[in-house]
Amino acid sequence: MYLVYKPDGGEAQRFPYKPQKLMSAEREALERRSRMDFADFTKGVLNGNAVCRRALLWVLLKREHPVLKYEDVDFSWDELRLEYSKQEYELMRDQIIEAGNADPEQIDALNREIATAIDEESEGKALPPIAV
Repeated sequence: MYLVYKPDGGEAQRFPYKPQKLMSAEREALERRSRMDFADFTKGVLNGNAVCRRALLWVLLKREHPVLKYEDVDFSWDELRLEYSKQEYELMRDQIIEAGNADPEQIDALNREIATAIDEESEGKALPPIAV
């Protein structure tokens, strides 16, 4: 999964977001900012929680700009989005099919996303986007 930040009139920045790969200090900072435990934080990111997404962007930007303050991270909602990888879309599709409640339109929509998504084949097996 990727967090994509594209400020109005600026270049898009694509940050890999793998909850399992965040450093412990980053996870702790995210918990402090969001006031959620990490499992709830990851769900908040997926569900569009504004505090969670802002905190995540702050942590990812801090990797390049260590003195960046949380208060300095401000953006329009349409400047930030999540993107799934091809493997993550395939995992979602397969889980829907295995559950036996596959809606053909939903499967077609996932197949269209798979066709254009970033291929992370070299990254290994796709993991669910929620850290457990």
